[in-house]
Amino acid sequence: MLSSRQGSERRRDVVRTRASVAILLAALVGVGAAAQQNSLPQQSDRAQSSGAAQPATASQPSGAAQQGDGAQGVDGQPVFRGGINFVRVDVIVSDKKQQPVTDLKQTDFEVLEDGKPQKIEQFTVVKVDGNPKPGEPPVREIRNRDDEEAEAQAEDVRIYAILLDDYHVRRANSISIRKPLIDFIQKSLRPKDMIAIMYPLTPVTDLDFTRDFNKVIGAINNFEGRKYDYTPRNTIEETYARYPTETIEKIRNDVVMGALRGLSVRLGSMREGRKSLIFVSEGLTATLPPQMRRGDASAPQGPTIVDNSPIAQGREQTYEWFEQGDLYSRMRDVFTAANRNNTAIYSLDPRGLAPFEYDINDGGINAPPSFETDRRALQATQDTLRTLSEETDGRAITNRNTLGEGLAQIARDSSFYYLIGYNSSQAPSDGKFHEIKVRLKDTAAKRGLDVRARRGYWAATVQDIQKMTKGTPEVAKPVQQALASIAPVTKTAGKYIQTWIGTERGANGKTRITLVWEPLPPTPGVRRDAPGRVSVLAADQKGDLVFRGRAPDAALAANTAAAPGAGTSAAAPRSLAAPAATTPQKLVFDAPPGKMELRLTVEGAGGVGTLDQETRTIDVPDLTAPQAALSTPRVYHARTARDFQAIVADPAAVPVASREFSRTERLLIRFDAYGPGNEQPMVAAALLNRAGNKMSDLPVTPAKAGGTHQVDLSLSSIPAGEYLVEITAKGTGGDAKELVAVRVVS
Repeated sequence: MLSSRQGSERRRDVVRTRASVAILLAALVGVGAAAQQNSLPQQSDRAQSSGAAQPATASQPSGAAQQGDGAQGVDGQPVFRGGINFVRVDVIVSDKKQQPVTDLKQTDFEVLEDGKPQKIEQFTVVKVDGNPKPGEPPVREIRNRDDEEAEAQAEDVRIYAILLDDYHVRRANSISIRKPLIDFIQKSLRPKDMIAIMYPLTPVTDLDFTRDFNKVIGAINNFEGRKYDYTPRNTIEETYARYPTETIEKIRNDVVMGALRGLSVRLGSMREGRKSLIFVSEGLTATLPPQMRRGDASAPQGPTIVDNSPIAQGREQTYEWFEQGDLYSRMRDVFTAANRNNTAIYSLDPRGLAPFEYDINDGGINAPPSFETDRRALQATQDTLRTLSEETDGRAITNRNTLGEGLAQIARDSSFYYLIGYNSSQAPSDGKFHEIKVRLKDTAAKRGLDVRARRGYWAATVQDIQKMTKGTPEVAKPVQQALASIAPVTKTAGKYIQTWIGTERGANGKTRITLVWEPLPPTPGVRRDAPGRVSVLAADQKGDLVFRGRAPDAALAANTAAAPGAGTSAAAPRSLAAPAATTPQKLVFDAPPGKMELRLTVEGAGGVGTLDQETRTIDVPDLTAPQAALSTPRVYHARTARDFQAIVADPAAVPVASREFSRTERLLIRFDAYGPGNEQPMVAAALLNRAGNKMSDLPVTPAKAGGTHQVDLSLSSIPAGEYLVEITAKGTGGDAKELVAVRVVS
């Protein structure tokens, strides 16, 4: 009987042997099935990563390096310095009962890199439970990718991801695994933990990490496995629905391995520290028995004659062995991506203590596979799960009925570990993988403890080092200013409303000013008065009154020529108290170009009185100058096609002040382009990322109402994050540019 460690080493040797032989034969004679697979799009961990993972982390908390035992920051969290050759290793030590051991000292450990001893320079014991400390502010809600990145940097945040492999889980088992997973979410996760859930075909760019555990539980309750069910459920699967069943199994393997690689890279982009990936699967399938092989997966299973002679069975086993070796050679890319991004894969087999791989009905009208064939297939699928976990410093929760205990172990691994840091004596810059071994010394080694750590790291290349030393290119100032304008504003900061101020050409050489305000959304648990109206007083540089009015009431004293949309005359009756505002409110007036002072007074609903006051100084542009110019873009949003068409046709529609939108919404951006005389400037628009880099062009069309041009922007295909819409106008008298920053949330 082999011990678990001996079994692990044996599987690793078999993996290397099979992979080497399979690669050699593939080079000599080619593998027909692989040719079909290679025609499919593959996810690349390099394509999704901004660069090779470095031994030194740029996302570590800042602070001076502290030497020796228990190096910590001012708040008790570990503080590690960065550097090109600095390597950080998470080490998990457990006893024979799989309980964490946290009483070891720095002197109990030794670290080897490529077989050479390294000097441990920083050491601490990490104990994280996912709960906020006493006196800390409430746990921050994750609303977008920026919140996600900021929260992930904290050392006391545990990060999990669940990949539900519906391709390799039977429907009955997908139902039975729901309760253990939900129990794990409800019992093991804590308020500060972050988790995401995905399927093999889920784009990694659409993956959102959340602290809304009910949302995750809802996704788990919808998990439905379809192992050996080849009925297509989307357009991608329809393209190969008539392929042979074994070819479809290989395609499914590639899709799942691509998802594992992509998810590992996604986790690695969040931070350098340990991340846990829970892979819910019954294992990858290398081959099918003859009874289940069909030339057309969409056709019913026909009768199959199985040759049970010793020679035929020997050929079948040889075929299985080589196919398994080919599978393992492709699994190496998963190991590489996971180790590169310090992601531990925990394989969770929903079958529990599984007696068989195949069901009695899997062969259709044929007799079920023999017990020996079934045994080999079951062993092969379980070995893929064990290998994925062993090669990535995770644990395989397989062949056991205590799945809940295995899931609880994942939380313990993320909660108690040692953080060891050292500067590599080899200072590699070869871009290659360098093996790390952590082991115990002297007395600690005699305690029979299990030590687990990441297997190594990928060194930076010379080009990577040059990029790091040059630093990140500075984001252009206009981009920074545009992004700053959409910084979250909450009631807890003493604010009640958010505003937007736009300009366009007015009458008699003046500039038309539009001020829109809308109430900030209520803050949960905070009871405060609601705003009812906003009063505005505008004065020029000399102090002369330009405009006085309030919304939603009519203007009190407007310009000599009332501006469209400014409301009724000053003689109109005014209500003494305004109800709580629920929609955007607008004030419009004309003003001469130059500096202007705006004094805003926020009045409470129901006659509460003044809630807030603010004074701003704005520059009113001269839009009559002999050069290309743009009005301030006006943003409108709609959830349905009918609402969108209503806005398009309404010249008096009120734009929104908010710049945070859901992916279910559609934006209409209106603006006016001006040129000298009758010249019509050339207008273009583009979508930029938050670094100011162009992502795609946006079509600009003539506006049907309310402006000269418009941009129709659907957010459904845009991942959560911050973006900018760049609008440019080019004419003979020069160019003009406007930036509209928006935040997209799930």
